[in-house]
Amino acid sequence: MRISVYAYLLLPLVLGACSDDRHDERMRAAGPNPSVEALLKVADVDAGARKFRTCAACHTITQGASDRGGPNLYGVFGKVPGQNSARYGYTAALRNAGGIWDVRRLDAWLADPKKVIPGTNMQFAGVPDPLDRADLIAYLRSQSN
Repeated sequence: MRISVYAYLLLPLVLGACSDDRHDERMRAAGPNPSVEALLKVADVDAGARKFRTCAACHTITQGASDRGGPNLYGVFGKVPGQNSARYGYTAALRNAGGIWDVRRLDAWLADPKKVIPGTNMQFAGVPDPLDRADLIAYLRSQSN
């Protein structure tokens, strides 16, 4: 019985260690005041997949999956904003934004969507941590054709 109590008490520590994405170590490796390109060199696709779970409240990212409160994001990297899902009702602001979802634009969007494309309906304050954004971008890129 004593062993099972210790196992129960240690379980949160073990699980916490498994989810460690070496954030501080990777930030140091990216250098002082790193650009998004430098952060992508240390980005972790698996960490991005874990962080995408927050996005999954509104978005799917599986090829052919339906839209939710937001469009399916499979294949979004390199696409024109407002055109990734033929089924989703994008705002005029997104449909008329032009350009493509590249590294720099996704980084800016993930930091503050309403600043990048005023008039968007996306109700998301943004991701303040630049490495978290790089991880998400690496994951989004991995889920594109």
